[in-house]
Amino acid sequence: MAMKRGLLSTSVPRSRTNASCLSTSSIVVFFLLLFIFPLYFFVGRGLHVSSTSGSKNSFDSIKKNIDWRERLILQHLKPFFSKENVDVISANVKDLGPLSLDSFKRNNGSASWKVVGLGQENSDDASLEAKHVGSNVKQDKSKSKQDTTSDDHPDVVDSPAVQMRRRLREKRREKRAADLVKQDDETIMKLENAAIQRSRSVDSAVLGKYNIWRRENDNENADSTVRLMRDQNIMARVYISLAKMKNKLDLSRELQIRLKESQRALGEATTDADLSRSAPEKIKAMGQVLSRAKEQLYDCKLVTGKLRAMLQSAEEQVRSLKKQSTFLSQLAAKTIPNGIHCLAMRLTIDYYLLPLEKRKFPNSENLENSKLYHYALFSDNVLAASVVVNSTIMNAKEPGKHVFHLVTDKLNFGAMNMWFLLNPPGKATIHVENVDEFKWLNSSYCPVLRQLESAAMKEYYFKADHPTTISSGASNLKYRNPKYLSMLNHLRFYLPQIYPKLDKILFLDDDIVVQKDLSPLWSVDLHGKVNGAVETCGESFHRFDKYLNFSNPHISRNFDPSACGWAYGMNLFDLKEWKKKDITGIYHKWQNMNEDRTLWKLGTLPPGLITFYGLTHPLEKTWHVLGLGYNPSIDKSEIEKAAVVHYNGNMKPWLEIAMTKYRSVWTKYIKYDHPYLRRCNLSE
Repeated sequence: MAMKRGLLSTSVPRSRTNASCLSTSSIVVFFLLLFIFPLYFFVGRGLHVSSTSGSKNSFDSIKKNIDWRERLILQHLKPFFSKENVDVISANVKDLGPLSLDSFKRNNGSASWKVVGLGQENSDDASLEAKHVGSNVKQDKSKSKQDTTSDDHPDVVDSPAVQMRRRLREKRREKRAADLVKQDDETIMKLENAAIQRSRSVDSAVLGKYNIWRRENDNENADSTVRLMRDQNIMARVYISLAKMKNKLDLSRELQIRLKESQRALGEATTDADLSRSAPEKIKAMGQVLSRAKEQLYDCKLVTGKLRAMLQSAEEQVRSLKKQSTFLSQLAAKTIPNGIHCLAMRLTIDYYLLPLEKRKFPNSENLENSKLYHYALFSDNVLAASVVVNSTIMNAKEPGKHVFHLVTDKLNFGAMNMWFLLNPPGKATIHVENVDEFKWLNSSYCPVLRQLESAAMKEYYFKADHPTTISSGASNLKYRNPKYLSMLNHLRFYLPQIYPKLDKILFLDDDIVVQKDLSPLWSVDLHGKVNGAVETCGESFHRFDKYLNFSNPHISRNFDPSACGWAYGMNLFDLKEWKKKDITGIYHKWQNMNEDRTLWKLGTLPPGLITFYGLTHPLEKTWHVLGLGYNPSIDKSEIEKAAVVHYNGNMKPWLEIAMTKYRSVWTKYIKYDHPYLRRCNLSE
């Protein structure tokens, strides 16, 4: 005991004098050597008490001494430890694991251990101090003569089980840390790759060539030289104007020469990689000339005024280009591609060469069977109509129960018949009619037909006093599309007259693609309504006030401006309810009132909103997804979930201006190896 007290008396004062300068790891080692390790040997988990009485008495005696030492050390060392140091000591002690009494007995009361995780700089000191404490304990035990164990046993380290558990804990920690880092890296990589793929699929004509997600633009300063050259060119124009004002003709000519050289070197480049090799030389030469011009011509007020004038001129150019873009877009939407025109011509010629008996379609008895699924499709585009029919049949669960009623004009009647005679839609039934053979559809019965034939309408469309140039009239181009002159666009208001024996019919536009079986639509309860359609209004978009003129009292008295709009393209019509409510009569009434186009301009959606006001049942949005003809930001998952996707807008999938990211949804239902398509050079 005297020896123990001597050890304590020499150790504790030294710790007091040096505690303030010890590192955290040194304090931990010191505290462990003086208190935790001896306590740890005898009170830790896994103690196994020996059956011999001598060993038991020795253990009890040492445990009492340790309890006394614990109290004394806590009394002297408590002022030197912060809460953080205590937490560090606790964490290190918990990781050391237990040491059994059997190991203590086998070594005659001596102990040997290994300190893990306290720092390399303290390992030697800890080992020496541990040996010293162990030798003192051994001398005490030899004096009491209570230890019967042999001195032949070597020093014992932690048991294999303890070492194994420690290694397993360390491996688990390392594995968890590695997994978390790997997950973060994988998530970041996935997000970047997804963004890059989205940028590649977007048509550059829509969002522009420069995109930060493109691989070639990974460098954030990839166009710094291009921007420098453009800035130099702007300032050169400013100084040319100022030089002429101040009669500095030599300087003006030199600036003009450098400006032309810089413009040639710049060309159409949008990134530094696109620039010619002579660009650095041109930049240097231009910089020298601009420096001289600044010394001779710079006037803050004049430069500011010139830049303001250039800005206004640039804004005018932008507005003019926007009008030109609108005009050309509308013009492109009106045109028929050469390939489709060629296809219609070839099919028409071959159809009229067929004998009359070969011009008939099979299964004509299904045309008036109300138990089958009937579709109405009005189109003058053979290729578009074929995609609608093919996509519907390919995704139908029972193709034999589907019946297609096609109506076209006399110019495309032969081509439409010939195509489906050559390419029948499997077990489905198909029938093609000519709108010009509907004798009941005349100007005395149909207000819109009478209006289309009127002098006022012809003047609106064809007279020179109505602007048709690029610079003017662009805002009205949308309503001057030839489709508004075609009765095919207005037949949707005469469905009961065309199909008097049917109860329900699904109306489809020719710019849609069917992706799922549509037969469940016939089971939808419309709750007494006539029209089943998908609503298109958002917070403030596509509501009635966008389509109708609410400054007119007839409109403002009868309709709510915030009422939700809906979409044509895929509409389920209950023809029984249609007849009861005289929907065609309502349409005629409002069409007559709009002869001067004061209620709405042109088109079929505004009169549709009026005619079916309060008579439309909203369908789930997944039945009909719109915008593939104008909106480049539709989510891919939304398109995949849709039963019908609609290319409404000017960028139809059969036109060159179509958005490439959506075009594949349409083209996969076309067999481009078909002989007729190859002859007309139609390809993906």
